[in-house]
Amino acid sequence: MQKRCDRNRKRSKRRSIYCPKHGCYLDSVSQKFPLYADRAEQLQERGTSRRHALLLVASQTTVQLTGEWLEAFWCDECQTREWYHVQKLDHNRYEISPAPAELWQQASGVIHPYRNPSVGEFTQRHSRRIGFLGAKDFNFIG
Repeated sequence: MQKRCDRNRKRSKRRSIYCPKHGCYLDSVSQKFPLYADRAEQLQERGTSRRHALLLVASQTTVQLTGEWLEAFWCDECQTREWYHVQKLDHNRYEISPAPAELWQQASGVIHPYRNPSVGEFTQRHSRRIGFLGAKDFNFIG
């Protein structure tokens, strides 16, 4: 007869992503934001041949980079949230590095964490809202 603990071994394991500064486990605090390439040079940096990269960019507007994304993590040691560029190497092995500014232009659906200072607080707050709840901030005189 099979033990109960043996039956649950098929569940996925916790991702092994650790803080580069302290070595402690990092907790994800955001969704994954996939990265896209819109220039042949971006694909060539990741090992695609020049000819194949040019063909891909010519046939598609953007190409999703598989195994790469931006994600925010919480470190218990630092007590801070940091954004990282995550690259999946193979099954349950990841390489992370702080997200450089140029990668934010390659991500889809993400708002840059260090917002544009020329954008007002009202506009920034409402850009994050979903749906028609924004009308509550306006007082209508009737």
